[in-house]
Amino acid sequence: MTEREVVITGAGLVTPLGNSVSESWAKMKAMETGIGYYPKEEAPAFLQYLGKVRGFEVPADIPHKLLSQMKFLNRGSLLGFGSAIEAVKQSGINFSDIPPERRALYIASGDFTKVGYDFMYPATKDGTGGKWEEMDFEKLNTSTIDKVNPFFLLESIYNNLFSFLSAFFEFMGPSTSLASLSPCGGQALEMACRSIRQGKADVAMAVGCGNWITEIPLYEVEGLGLLSKCKNGSGSYRPFDRERDGFIAGEGGAALFLESSETAKARGAEILARIKGFGDCIEFSNGQGLSIARDVTKRGMNMALEEAGRSIDEVAFVIPHGSGTQKGDRSELGSVKALLDGREADVPVCGLKPYTGHMGAASDIAEIIFGIKAVKEKVVPATLNFDKTEKEFSDLRISGSQQECSRDQFLSVSYGIGGQSSSVVISSA
Repeated sequence: MTEREVVITGAGLVTPLGNSVSESWAKMKAMETGIGYYPKEEAPAFLQYLGKVRGFEVPADIPHKLLSQMKFLNRGSLLGFGSAIEAVKQSGINFSDIPPERRALYIASGDFTKVGYDFMYPATKDGTGGKWEEMDFEKLNTSTIDKVNPFFLLESIYNNLFSFLSAFFEFMGPSTSLASLSPCGGQALEMACRSIRQGKADVAMAVGCGNWITEIPLYEVEGLGLLSKCKNGSGSYRPFDRERDGFIAGEGGAALFLESSETAKARGAEILARIKGFGDCIEFSNGQGLSIARDVTKRGMNMALEEAGRSIDEVAFVIPHGSGTQKGDRSELGSVKALLDGREADVPVCGLKPYTGHMGAASDIAEIIFGIKAVKEKVVPATLNFDKTEKEFSDLRISGSQQECSRDQFLSVSYGIGGQSSSVVISSA
Protein backbone atom coordinates (compact mmCIF):
# COMPACT_ATOMS: atom_id res chain seq x y z
CA MET A 1 0.00 0.00 0.00
CA THR A 2 1.33 3.43 -0.97
CA GLU A 3 1.61 5.73 2.01
CA ARG A 4 -0.41 8.92 1.81
CA GLU A 5 1.18 12.36 1.98
CA VAL A 6 0.36 14.16 5.22
CA VAL A 7 -0.13 17.91 5.40
CA ILE A 8 -0.71 20.43 8.17
CA THR A 9 -3.86 22.53 7.86
CA GLY A 10 -4.19 23.95 11.37
CA ALA A 11 -1.90 25.23 14.11
CA GLY A 12 -2.53 26.57 17.59
CA LEU A 13 -0.36 28.17 20.27
CA VAL A 14 -0.76 29.38 23.83
CA THR A 15 2.67 30.56 24.99
CA PRO A 16 4.30 33.19 27.20
CA LEU A 17 4.61 35.24 23.99
CA GLY A 18 0.87 35.25 23.29
CA ASN A 19 -2.34 33.29 23.19
CA SER A 20 -2.39 32.53 19.47
CA VAL A 21 -0.03 31.65 16.64
CA SER A 22 -0.15 35.15 15.15
CA GLU A 23 0.52 36.91 18.46
CA SER A 24 3.34 34.55 19.44
CA TRP A 25 5.01 34.74 16.03
CA ALA A 26 4.76 38.55 15.86
CA LYS A 27 6.62 38.85 19.17
CA MET A 28 9.23 36.31 18.10
CA LYS A 29 9.87 38.28 14.92
CA ALA A 30 10.21 41.41 17.05
CA MET A 31 12.80 39.49 19.12
CA GLU A 32 10.80 39.84 22.33
CA THR A 33 10.88 37.27 25.10
CA GLY A 34 7.90 36.00 27.06
CA ILE A 35 10.10 35.29 30.07
CA GLY A 36 9.33 37.67 32.92
CA TYR A 37 10.10 38.42 36.54
CA TYR A 38 7.54 37.13 39.04
CA PRO A 39 8.62 38.00 42.60
CA LYS A 40 7.80 35.46 45.28
CA GLU A 41 8.93 35.87 48.87
CA GLU A 42 9.74 32.24 49.59
CA ALA A 43 11.57 31.47 46.33
CA PRO A 44 15.26 32.05 45.51
CA ALA A 45 15.79 34.94 43.11
CA PHE A 46 16.65 32.71 40.15
CA LEU A 47 13.33 30.84 40.45
CA GLN A 48 11.44 34.09 40.03
CA TYR A 49 12.16 34.31 36.29
CA LEU A 50 9.60 32.26 34.41
CA GLY A 51 7.98 31.84 31.02
CA LYS A 52 4.41 32.41 32.16
CA VAL A 53 1.27 32.58 30.01
CA ARG A 54 -0.70 35.76 30.67
CA GLY A 55 -4.28 36.71 29.84
CA PHE A 56 -5.38 33.23 28.80
CA GLU A 57 -9.10 32.57 29.12
CA VAL A 58 -10.70 29.16 28.84
CA PRO A 59 -13.21 28.94 25.96
CA ALA A 60 -16.71 29.64 27.24
CA ASP A 61 -18.77 27.39 24.96
CA ILE A 62 -18.10 24.07 26.70
CA PRO A 63 -20.88 21.46 26.33
CA HIS A 64 -22.71 21.03 29.63
CA LYS A 65 -21.95 17.31 29.76
CA LEU A 66 -18.20 18.05 29.77
CA LEU A 67 -18.17 20.80 32.39
CA SER A 68 -17.79 18.36 35.27
CA GLN A 69 -14.82 16.70 33.54
CA MET A 70 -13.23 20.03 32.70
CA LYS A 71 -12.78 20.99 36.34
CA PHE A 72 -10.14 18.25 36.61
CA LEU A 73 -7.95 19.74 33.87
CA ASN A 74 -4.70 21.08 35.29
CA ARG A 75 -3.00 24.25 34.09
CA GLY A 76 -1.00 22.67 31.29
CA SER A 77 -4.02 20.75 30.02
CA LEU A 78 -6.05 23.97 29.81
CA LEU A 79 -3.30 25.61 27.76
CA GLY A 80 -3.18 22.56 25.49
CA PHE A 81 -6.95 22.73 25.11
CA GLY A 82 -6.71 26.37 24.06
CA SER A 83 -4.11 25.55 21.41
CA ALA A 84 -6.22 22.65 20.09
CA ILE A 85 -9.23 24.95 19.68
CA GLU A 86 -7.17 27.32 17.53
CA ALA A 87 -5.69 24.51 15.41
CA VAL A 88 -9.09 22.99 14.65
CA LYS A 89 -10.58 26.40 13.89
CA GLN A 90 -7.80 27.28 11.45
CA SER A 91 -8.12 23.94 9.68
CA GLY A 92 -11.73 24.74 8.81
CA ILE A 93 -12.61 21.06 9.16
CA ASN A 94 -16.25 20.02 9.23
CA PHE A 95 -16.16 17.06 11.57
CA SER A 96 -19.51 15.83 10.31
CA ASP A 97 -17.68 14.82 7.11
CA ILE A 98 -15.21 12.61 9.01
CA PRO A 99 -16.44 9.52 10.90
CA PRO A 100 -15.30 9.65 14.57
CA GLU A 101 -13.40 6.37 14.14
CA ARG A 102 -11.31 8.02 11.37
CA ARG A 103 -10.11 10.82 13.66
CA ALA A 104 -6.78 10.24 15.45
CA LEU A 105 -5.54 12.06 18.54
CA TYR A 106 -2.10 12.02 20.15
CA ILE A 107 -1.35 14.05 23.25
CA ALA A 108 2.11 14.91 24.59
CA SER A 109 1.57 15.56 28.27
CA GLY A 110 4.18 17.31 30.37
CA ASP A 111 2.25 19.14 33.06
CA PHE A 112 4.03 19.01 36.41
CA THR A 113 1.54 21.18 38.30
CA LYS A 114 0.55 18.40 40.69
CA VAL A 115 3.93 16.73 41.03
CA GLY A 116 4.90 16.30 44.68
CA TYR A 117 2.75 17.09 47.69
CA ASP A 118 2.24 20.84 47.44
CA PHE A 119 -1.53 20.28 47.65
CA MET A 120 -0.95 19.16 51.25
CA TYR A 121 1.07 22.24 52.17
CA PRO A 122 -1.75 24.32 53.78
CA ALA A 123 -2.85 21.38 55.94
CA THR A 124 0.65 20.36 57.02
CA LYS A 125 1.45 23.97 57.83
CA ASP A 126 -1.59 24.08 60.13
CA GLY A 127 -0.64 20.74 61.65
CA THR A 128 2.74 22.08 62.74
CA GLY A 129 1.51 25.52 63.70
CA GLY A 130 3.74 26.91 60.98
CA LYS A 131 6.90 25.97 62.89
CA TRP A 132 7.57 22.66 61.07
CA GLU A 133 8.91 21.04 64.23
CA GLU A 134 6.21 18.74 65.55
CA MET A 135 3.00 17.47 63.94
CA ASP A 136 -0.40 17.70 65.66
CA PHE A 137 -2.14 14.88 63.78
CA GLU A 138 -5.62 15.76 65.02
CA LYS A 139 -5.20 19.28 63.71
CA LEU A 140 -3.73 17.87 60.48
CA ASN A 141 -6.79 15.66 59.93
CA THR A 142 -9.19 18.54 60.54
CA SER A 143 -7.27 20.91 58.31
CA THR A 144 -6.98 18.32 55.53
CA ILE A 145 -10.77 18.09 55.30
CA ASP A 146 -11.05 21.87 55.01
CA LYS A 147 -8.03 22.76 52.88
CA VAL A 148 -7.10 19.83 50.63
CA ASN A 149 -8.91 19.39 47.32
CA PRO A 150 -10.31 15.84 47.35
CA PHE A 151 -9.84 15.65 43.57
CA PHE A 152 -6.07 16.22 43.68
CA LEU A 153 -5.39 12.74 42.28
CA LEU A 154 -7.71 13.22 39.29
CA GLU A 155 -6.08 16.57 38.54
CA SER A 156 -2.64 14.97 38.41
CA ILE A 157 -3.42 12.20 35.90
CA TYR A 158 -1.38 12.57 32.70
CA ASN A 159 -4.17 11.57 30.33
CA ASN A 160 -6.64 14.23 31.51
CA LEU A 161 -6.34 16.33 28.35
CA PHE A 162 -6.43 13.23 26.17
CA SER A 163 -9.68 12.08 27.75
CA PHE A 164 -11.24 15.55 27.58
CA LEU A 165 -10.28 16.32 23.97
CA SER A 166 -11.38 12.87 22.82
CA ALA A 167 -14.85 13.65 24.14
CA PHE A 168 -14.87 17.31 23.10
CA PHE A 169 -14.02 16.66 19.43
CA GLU A 170 -15.24 13.04 19.32
CA PHE A 171 -11.91 11.50 18.35
CA MET A 172 -12.52 7.75 18.36
CA GLY A 173 -9.76 6.51 16.05
CA PRO A 174 -6.10 5.67 16.75
CA SER A 175 -5.01 7.59 19.81
CA THR A 176 -2.95 7.69 22.97
CA SER A 177 -1.29 9.99 25.49
CA LEU A 178 2.51 10.17 25.78
CA ALA A 179 4.61 11.24 28.75
CA SER A 180 8.28 11.09 27.75
CA LEU A 181 9.19 14.67 28.73
CA SER A 182 10.80 16.91 26.10
CA PRO A 183 10.69 14.65 22.99
CA CYS A 184 7.09 13.50 23.38
CA GLY A 185 5.64 16.38 21.33
CA GLY A 186 7.63 15.22 18.31
CA GLN A 187 6.71 11.63 19.10
CA ALA A 188 3.01 12.53 19.26
CA LEU A 189 3.31 14.29 15.90
CA GLU A 190 5.00 11.25 14.37
CA MET A 191 2.29 8.88 15.60
CA ALA A 192 -0.44 11.22 14.38
CA CYS A 193 1.24 11.48 10.98
CA ARG A 194 1.74 7.74 10.61
CA SER A 195 -1.90 7.03 11.47
CA ILE A 196 -2.83 8.96 8.32
CA ARG A 197 0.05 7.68 6.16
CA GLN A 198 -0.93 4.10 6.92
CA GLY A 199 -4.60 4.67 6.14
CA LYS A 200 -5.83 4.23 9.71
CA ALA A 201 -7.22 7.77 9.96
CA ASP A 202 -8.22 10.63 7.67
CA VAL A 203 -7.47 13.45 10.09
CA ALA A 204 -5.32 13.63 13.21
CA MET A 205 -4.26 16.10 15.83
CA ALA A 206 -1.06 16.26 17.88
CA VAL A 207 -1.15 18.41 21.01
CA GLY A 208 1.65 19.21 23.44
CA CYS A 209 1.07 20.73 26.85
CA GLY A 210 3.51 21.59 29.61
CA ASN A 211 3.84 23.43 32.89
CA TRP A 212 7.17 23.45 34.70
CA ILE A 213 6.74 26.67 36.66
CA THR A 214 5.19 25.54 39.96
CA GLU A 215 7.36 25.09 43.04
CA ILE A 216 7.94 21.33 43.18
CA PRO A 217 8.87 20.92 39.49
CA LEU A 218 11.16 23.94 39.70
CA TYR A 219 13.03 22.54 42.68
CA GLU A 220 13.23 19.09 41.09
CA VAL A 221 14.68 20.44 37.84
CA GLU A 222 17.02 22.66 39.83
CA GLY A 223 18.12 19.60 41.79
CA LEU A 224 19.17 18.04 38.48
CA GLY A 225 21.31 21.09 37.78
CA LEU A 226 19.39 22.10 34.65
CA LEU A 227 18.14 25.60 35.54
CA SER A 228 19.91 28.87 34.86
CA LYS A 229 20.92 30.95 37.90
CA CYS A 230 19.43 33.95 36.05
CA LYS A 231 22.36 36.27 36.69
CA ASN A 232 21.25 38.28 33.66
CA GLY A 233 17.56 38.25 34.57
CA SER A 234 15.15 37.33 31.79
CA GLY A 235 18.06 37.36 29.33
CA SER A 236 19.86 34.52 31.09
CA TYR A 237 18.57 31.70 28.87
CA ARG A 238 21.25 31.60 26.17
CA PRO A 239 21.47 28.28 24.32
CA PHE A 240 24.72 27.49 22.49
CA ASP A 241 26.48 30.49 24.04
CA ARG A 242 29.75 29.74 25.79
CA GLU A 243 28.39 31.43 28.97
CA ARG A 244 25.21 29.32 29.07
CA ASP A 245 24.22 27.88 32.45
CA GLY A 246 20.87 26.16 31.95
CA PHE A 247 17.30 26.96 30.98
CA ILE A 248 14.43 29.02 32.38
CA ALA A 249 11.21 27.06 32.91
CA GLY A 250 7.98 27.92 31.14
CA GLU A 251 4.46 26.72 30.38
CA GLY A 252 2.36 26.48 27.24
CA GLY A 253 0.26 24.55 24.77
CA ALA A 254 0.82 23.80 21.08
CA ALA A 255 -1.25 21.87 18.54
CA LEU A 256 -1.09 20.78 14.90
CA PHE A 257 -4.03 19.51 12.85
CA LEU A 258 -3.10 17.00 10.14
CA GLU A 259 -4.87 15.36 7.24
CA SER A 260 -4.04 13.57 4.03
CA SER A 261 -3.25 15.86 1.12
CA GLU A 262 -6.16 14.29 -0.78
CA THR A 263 -8.62 15.20 1.98
CA ALA A 264 -7.23 18.73 2.26
CA LYS A 265 -7.34 19.35 -1.50
CA ALA A 266 -10.82 17.87 -1.84
CA ARG A 267 -12.26 20.33 0.65
CA GLY A 268 -10.17 23.29 -0.52
CA ALA A 269 -8.27 23.67 2.74
CA GLU A 270 -5.22 25.89 3.01
CA ILE A 271 -2.12 23.73 3.40
CA LEU A 272 0.33 25.29 5.86
CA ALA A 273 3.13 22.73 5.49
CA ARG A 274 3.97 19.16 4.53
CA ILE A 275 5.49 16.56 6.83
CA LYS A 276 8.42 14.85 5.13
CA GLY A 277 10.28 12.64 7.56
CA PHE A 278 10.86 11.60 11.18
CA GLY A 279 13.73 10.22 13.19
CA ASP A 280 12.97 8.91 16.65
CA CYS A 281 15.60 6.98 18.59
CA ILE A 282 17.17 6.40 21.98
CA GLU A 283 20.66 5.73 23.25
CA PHE A 284 21.68 4.78 26.77
CA SER A 285 24.84 6.06 28.39
CA ASN A 286 26.81 4.22 31.02
CA GLY A 287 27.96 6.53 33.73
CA GLN A 288 27.07 8.54 36.78
CA GLY A 289 24.49 11.32 36.78
CA LEU A 290 22.90 12.87 33.72
CA SER A 291 25.33 11.68 31.10
CA ILE A 292 24.55 12.79 27.54
CA ALA A 293 24.40 10.22 24.75
CA ARG A 294 26.80 11.47 22.10
CA ASP A 295 25.41 10.07 18.86
CA VAL A 296 21.65 9.82 19.38
CA THR A 297 20.84 13.31 18.06
CA LYS A 298 22.91 12.79 14.92
CA ARG A 299 21.25 9.42 14.29
CA GLY A 300 17.79 10.93 14.74
CA MET A 301 18.53 13.77 12.32
CA ASN A 302 19.94 11.36 9.75
CA MET A 303 16.86 9.15 10.05
CA ALA A 304 14.54 12.12 9.48
CA LEU A 305 16.50 13.36 6.47
CA GLU A 306 16.67 9.86 4.98
CA GLU A 307 12.92 9.33 5.31
CA ALA A 308 12.34 12.78 3.80
CA GLY A 309 14.70 12.04 0.91
CA ARG A 310 16.67 15.20 1.66
CA SER A 311 20.27 16.09 2.42
CA ILE A 312 21.25 18.46 5.21
CA ASP A 313 22.29 21.22 2.79
CA GLU A 314 18.73 21.33 1.43
CA VAL A 315 17.25 22.63 4.70
CA ALA A 316 16.81 26.32 5.47
CA PHE A 317 17.87 25.95 9.11
CA VAL A 318 18.15 23.53 12.00
CA ILE A 319 16.31 24.05 15.30
CA PRO A 320 18.13 21.94 17.90
CA HIS A 321 16.66 21.30 21.35
CA GLY A 322 18.80 24.00 22.95
CA SER A 323 18.36 23.34 26.66
CA GLY A 324 21.14 25.79 27.44
CA THR A 325 23.06 23.34 29.62
CA GLN A 326 26.79 22.99 29.13
CA LYS A 327 26.81 19.25 28.40
CA GLY A 328 23.52 19.10 26.50
CA ASP A 329 24.29 21.92 24.07
CA ARG A 330 27.84 20.69 23.54
CA SER A 331 26.51 17.28 22.54
CA GLU A 332 23.90 18.78 20.21
CA LEU A 333 26.30 21.18 18.53
CA GLY A 334 28.76 18.34 18.06
CA SER A 335 26.03 16.30 16.34
CA VAL A 336 24.99 19.20 14.09
CA LYS A 337 28.62 19.92 13.16
CA ALA A 338 29.23 16.25 12.34
CA LEU A 339 26.06 16.14 10.24
CA LEU A 340 27.00 19.27 8.29
CA ASP A 341 30.52 17.91 7.75
CA GLY A 342 32.14 20.90 6.07
CA ARG A 343 28.90 22.67 5.13
CA GLU A 344 28.58 24.61 8.39
CA ALA A 345 28.42 27.96 6.58
CA ASP A 346 25.47 26.83 4.46
CA VAL A 347 22.87 25.96 7.12
CA PRO A 348 21.96 28.30 10.01
CA VAL A 349 21.28 26.94 13.50
CA CYS A 350 18.81 28.64 15.85
CA GLY A 351 17.60 28.04 19.41
CA LEU A 352 14.04 29.19 20.12
CA LYS A 353 13.37 28.38 23.78
CA PRO A 354 14.67 31.75 25.12
CA TYR A 355 11.52 33.30 23.65
CA THR A 356 9.16 31.24 25.80
CA GLY A 357 11.17 29.38 28.39
CA HIS A 358 11.30 25.60 28.27
CA MET A 359 7.65 24.54 27.96
CA GLY A 360 8.36 20.82 28.26
CA ALA A 361 6.13 18.71 26.03
CA ALA A 362 4.74 21.83 24.34
CA SER A 363 8.11 23.17 23.21
CA ASP A 364 8.91 20.96 20.23
CA ILE A 365 5.47 21.33 18.62
CA ALA A 366 5.63 25.09 19.26
CA GLU A 367 9.06 25.26 17.62
CA ILE A 368 7.76 23.37 14.59
CA ILE A 369 4.99 25.96 14.26
CA PHE A 370 7.53 28.79 14.53
CA GLY A 371 9.64 27.01 11.90
CA ILE A 372 6.67 26.84 9.53
CA LYS A 373 6.09 30.57 9.92
CA ALA A 374 9.80 31.29 9.46
CA VAL A 375 10.29 29.41 6.17
CA LYS A 376 7.12 30.98 4.81
CA GLU A 377 8.49 34.45 5.54
CA LYS A 378 12.06 33.53 4.49
CA VAL A 379 13.64 34.35 7.82
CA VAL A 380 15.82 32.45 10.29
CA PRO A 381 14.80 33.48 13.82
CA ALA A 382 17.50 34.95 16.03
CA THR A 383 18.85 32.96 18.95
CA LEU A 384 18.07 35.38 21.76
CA ASN A 385 20.90 36.34 24.13
CA PHE A 386 23.52 34.60 21.98
CA ASP A 387 26.96 36.20 21.77
CA LYS A 388 29.67 33.62 21.07
CA THR A 389 29.96 29.85 21.27
CA GLU A 390 32.99 27.68 22.03
CA LYS A 391 35.90 27.84 19.60
CA GLU A 392 35.30 24.32 18.32
CA PHE A 393 31.80 25.32 17.13
CA SER A 394 32.64 28.82 15.89
CA ASP A 395 32.12 27.84 12.25
CA LEU A 396 28.43 27.04 12.88
CA ARG A 397 26.01 29.74 11.72
CA ILE A 398 24.43 30.73 15.04
CA SER A 399 23.38 34.35 15.36
CA GLY A 400 21.80 36.66 17.90
CA SER A 401 20.22 38.47 14.94
CA GLN A 402 17.73 37.33 12.33
CA GLN A 403 19.05 35.94 9.07
CA GLU A 404 17.56 35.47 5.62
CA CYS A 405 16.87 32.05 4.14
CA SER A 406 15.81 30.88 0.70
CA ARG A 407 15.07 27.18 1.15
CA ASP A 408 11.59 25.93 1.97
CA GLN A 409 12.17 23.19 4.55
CA PHE A 410 13.70 22.89 8.00
CA LEU A 411 14.84 20.31 10.53
CA SER A 412 13.57 20.45 14.11
CA VAL A 413 15.13 18.39 16.91
CA SER A 414 14.17 17.57 20.49
CA TYR A 415 16.21 15.75 23.12
CA GLY A 416 15.17 14.44 26.52
CA ILE A 417 16.66 13.20 29.75
CA GLY A 418 17.35 9.50 29.37
CA GLY A 419 18.76 9.65 25.84
CA GLN A 420 15.64 10.04 23.68
CA SER A 421 15.82 12.12 20.53
CA SER A 422 13.07 13.14 18.10
CA SER A 423 13.66 14.88 14.75
CA VAL A 424 11.32 15.96 11.97
CA VAL A 425 11.71 17.50 8.51
CA ILE A 426 8.94 19.91 7.51
CA SER A 427 8.55 21.68 4.17
CA SER A 428 6.40 24.68 3.32
CA ALA A 429 3.28 24.21 1.27
